This record gives sequence, structure tokens and C-alpha cells, in this order.
Amino acid sequence: MGKIKTIGILTSGGDAPGMNAAIRAVTRAGIYNGYTIKGVYRGYEGLMRDEVKTFTTEDVSGIIMRGGTILKTARSQDFMKPEGRKRAYETCMREGIDALVVIGGNGSLTGAQAFAEEHDFQVIGLPGTIDNDLYGTDATIGYDTSMNTIMECVDRIRDTANSHERIFFVEVMGREAGYLAQNCAIACGAEAAIIPEDMTDADQLAEFMHRGIRKSKKSCIVIVSESPKCGAMYYAERVKKEFPGFDVRVSILGHLQRGGSPSARDRILASCMGVGAIDAIKQGMRNVMIGYRYNDVAYVPFSECIRTDKPFDKRLITVLNELSI
Repeated sequence: MGKIKTIGILTSGGDAPGMNAAIRAVTRAGIYNGYTIKGVYRGYEGLMRDEVKTFTTEDVSGIIMRGGTILKTARSQDFMKPEGRKRAYETCMREGIDALVVIGGNGSLTGAQAFAEEHDFQVIGLPGTIDNDLYGTDATIGYDTSMNTIMECVDRIRDTANSHERIFFVEVMGREAGYLAQNCAIACGAEAAIIPEDMTDADQLAEFMHRGIRKSKKSCIVIVSESPKCGAMYYAERVKKEFPGFDVRVSILGHLQRGGSPSARDRILASCMGVGAIDAIKQGMRNVMIGYRYNDVAYVPFSECIRTDKPFDKRLITVLNELSI
């Protein structure tokens, strides 16, 4: 491929606070470095349907503080097929797009990798997901804001738990990763967190009930990482059956965790990663995600960042256990 002149940018998958800050950074850093920037609406679906607009600096003015994504987002089944990716490539050719910046999570970057390999196309990824489950980066765009949102909600739930001496099971997002649940449990002073990374032969609920519930502590908060099989409702029902003396409630926070104005940390992270994406394109890098490790930008191959075994710091489990007595 020849000299890069035009860069496309899209957001894909679940929205995350800070995506707009990343869009702004890619657009402005790209224009600053002499590139034409084209925004692609509605993720890969929009790329297949040629929903493309040339962006100026004015298009991204006043968006750094906004949640969601001005480019909209969508999950695309068609893009998972070679025929769909071929249509997306044809759009890039029509629009003169030479390189693509994709902001999204695991599924989005998996699609980016397939697209790049099939069509020998330069693609750079930005980790936009509240789950923080992408390998090769200490934090993902939206993770910090989501943690703060959860913390505020749980602080309010704590008031009711104390007033009524209840056990509250609070379910948070995270897909198959427990980063949100474990860290928010520590931040909120919760009595326990039930997360995938701590799944062993031992019964987490039984351990918690025998360790954390005493006559002097009948009100408590348990943060549960979402799961189709063992979510907050599952554990609440078990307590009702196995420990009928306790008053139990469930609060599933749901999509409110995705919304809201991004925190300062997420705005800075997204801005640095956006500039890093343009730097990567300038250097001719291909098929990499822009991560952030040890307070510096890192370039992580797609084949690594979409791994499912991102290391989880088990010391966090010890911290929560010792502080929840």
C-alpha cells in the first residue's frame, strides 16, 4: 500500500465513556499531521453501507465531555462473514480510506484483525470497553468512569442496606472478566466480590457467608460479576434457601454503567491513545492496538490483545478479604 492520505475512524460494539474523547484526538491529531479524516457512522455496519463523512476539527468540538459516541455504534453479524468484510473494503476503496482506526472491545478488534489480514489493510485499534479485559493495556477507555459510576450507586445502596439490615447482591458488567467487580468492591468497602477469576472448587458464597456474616454484621454488600448462569439473582436465591434468616435484595446496575460524562482519567487516556494511533500510522505500524502500560503508550499486536487470559492480580482478592472483616 502506498502513502497514507486518508484515515477512517469508527466505534464498534458496546459504547464506553471516553469514546468521544478518542474520536476527537484521532481527528485532530490526524489533521495536525496532514491526514484527511473520515468518520464512519454505526461501526462496521456503517462501513459496509458507506455511511461516511469527512471530519473537520469543528466536527469534534465540544465532545470531549460527552458520554456515548457521536459516531454511533452497532454490533454487526454480517461483518463476521468474509462477504461483509469485502463490502467494507469496497467502501474504503470508494472513499479513498487508506487506513482505519477502530475503537472498541474484544469482538471489535477481532473483526479488525480479520479485516486487516484478508485485505492487507492498515488497521489500528483503540481499547474502548468498560470491561478492561483486553490484554496488553493497564486500562481501557471507559473503565475508570464505569468504576466511579458503580461506586456512586453502591454508596447509595449501602444506605438502604444499613437501614434495613439487608444483604444486597449488586450485579455489575464485565462479561467474562472480574476487574470491575473486584476493584469496585474494594472502592466501596463491600464485604465480598464474586468474580470469574476466583472460581475454584470452593463455594464462594458459602465461604463468604461463613466468613463475612456474623450477628454483628447483618447488612452487607456483595458485588457480583455478571454471568448468564451465576449472576446476582442466582446467589440471592441461594441465600434465601440456605440461609433463610437474612433479608436479601438484588440490584442489577445494567446499562447505567456505560453512560455519563467520562472521568478526567478516561479523557486523558483516550486523548493519549488517539494521538498514539496517529503516531502508529505515521510509523507504518499495522494490526496493533494502542495500549497504555507503565504510564506510557504501548503497541500491542491484535493477536495478543484479544487473548482471553489477561492476567488478574490475585492480590486484590486478598486485599478485599482482609479489609472486609
